Amino acid sequence: MEQLSLFPTIHKSFKIKEIIKRNGQSVLFNPEKITDAIYKAAVQVEGKDRERAEFLTRKILALMHQIYPQDAIPIVEEVQDLVEKVLIENGHTKTAKAFILYRADRKRIREHKEQTLAVEDNVPYKLIWKIYSWNVDHHCHTIETLNHQIKSGHWKKIVLESEKEYQSQIRKTTDSLLKRIKDLRLFIVAGPSSSGKTTTTLKIGEALQEKGIEFITLNMDHYFKDLEKHPVDVYGDYDFEGPEALDLNLISEQLEDLLKGKSVKIPFFNFKTGKRCGTLKNLSLKKNQIILIDSLHGLHPQLTHAIPKEQKYKFYIEAITQMKDTEGNFVRWTDLRMLRRMIRDNHQRNYEYVKTVGHWHYVRRSEKKYIVPYIKSADTVFNGSLPYELSVHKLFLEKEFPRIISKFEKDPRKVDAFIRAKRVYQLLQSLEPFPDLDFIPRNSHLREFIGGGIYAY
Repeated sequence: MEQLSLFPTIHKSFKIKEIIKRNGQSVLFNPEKITDAIYKAAVQVEGKDRERAEFLTRKILALMHQIYPQDAIPIVEEVQDLVEKVLIENGHTKTAKAFILYRADRKRIREHKEQTLAVEDNVPYKLIWKIYSWNVDHHCHTIETLNHQIKSGHWKKIVLESEKEYQSQIRKTTDSLLKRIKDLRLFIVAGPSSSGKTTTTLKIGEALQEKGIEFITLNMDHYFKDLEKHPVDVYGDYDFEGPEALDLNLISEQLEDLLKGKSVKIPFFNFKTGKRCGTLKNLSLKKNQIILIDSLHGLHPQLTHAIPKEQKYKFYIEAITQMKDTEGNFVRWTDLRMLRRMIRDNHQRNYEYVKTVGHWHYVRRSEKKYIVPYIKSADTVFNGSLPYELSVHKLFLEKEFPRIISKFEKDPRKVDAFIRAKRVYQLLQSLEPFPDLDFIPRNSHLREFIGGGIYAY
């Protein structure tokens, strides 16, 4: 590969032109920022060779050029993971450690900004702090404290209190939307993959029924385009995580028709065949009914642009873990959701665990680009995580990760999957196993992923 110039304008042959920041914004990719970050980290350990930083940047760019397809748009965390990998593999362990500490420091700075600003995927700091405080109060804010609760036999209380807190959020949301019931015709449950949208939608529906409100559920999963209409990468994997994977025109058209009192034919999507076939049911909306929508991209403007703002209530759910691992770092929300999806997709869609891990970069990139920018438009942000569930996922998945890691270890195009798999495997190894799956309530939204629940998905 031809050496790349380290100037603000990327060499025309380089595949990467843009990068997705933490707030979801796409900006021009500037390799000099990588050099600056490496050099700053080196200075912290008395390094003074900027040429060495530029040399390492070229290695990182070469690796990116090898990994990513043409015009891919990586997210900033992926690039930073590659920086750590190259530093360590080239013997710069002290600089790598300084860079890791720099990342952690920048994260702390972001998390201590004023509450009017958003942090961690645009979720308000006030909510993040509230969740962490709850975990501290219940002695499950770290892997160490959670393990202690399990080993000491106090885990049942954690399960019951966690489920109670989740139900409390459901009630608060119901009270909030009932204040707008006069004009409300559409209730949107949005959020990233495996955040708990489907069960939460069902529970909100139950709460509405208790208040005498009639509702109908419109499941966006049935509006997927046939998978054969989407591009396939070299692994035969489809990128169906973006809003363009949905038939947005049909959704908008049918929503508008429903609110006009017309009957519509809801399509049926078969996940095992990857095709839309026939009709699921005919649907019409009565005057006193509310439409409930469960969708990754519920906040995306194009999805419901035909519906007046006052007729919509936007609800956003994320698995806000707020638990520190054994090294003092917060467990990544996206890692928890990936574990959920691995189990669910294997049980419900016959999807191999390794494929979910290999596909996850599509999921995360789509979240950053198509979901995160719209979180601020939500009327409510809801926490869909349960502090005890990591030890549950250990039971299902820990034994699978050595094979997954081996699969990606020597594939340069799957470095991101390899790094992610190693990190999550280390997390699972640090956990005590959950003692009794039968104790998890049958109506828990965790059952959406591990099975054995009262709801049909």
